[in-house]
Amino acid sequence: MPRTVVTTPLIYQLVKCGTSVGANYAEADNAESDRDFRHKIGICKKEAKETLFFLRMMKTATPEMIEKLQELHQEANELNLIFNSIYNKIHVTK
Repeated sequence: MPRTVVTTPLIYQLVKCGTSVGANYAEADNAESDRDFRHKIGICKKEAKETLFFLRMMKTATPEMIEKLQELHQEANELNLIFNSIYNKIHVTK
């Protein structure tokens, strides 16, 4: 990934949100209740969506990397859809 004044902060943010998805999924896997599980999956959804945003920014900033970034974008989108599905299927009572 080329490092420029534009891409350096994008790379930093992309690494943060991209790795956060996995960390939060590990947390969800060890949730203490259905409510806790749903909350942590909700965080996974948000982080996957943020990853999609930064991948879009990277595609704009580095058109020479568009093919690889498109693959990553597709994978992040699939994860986002999976987390949305899980989140919507968990019904928590108050």
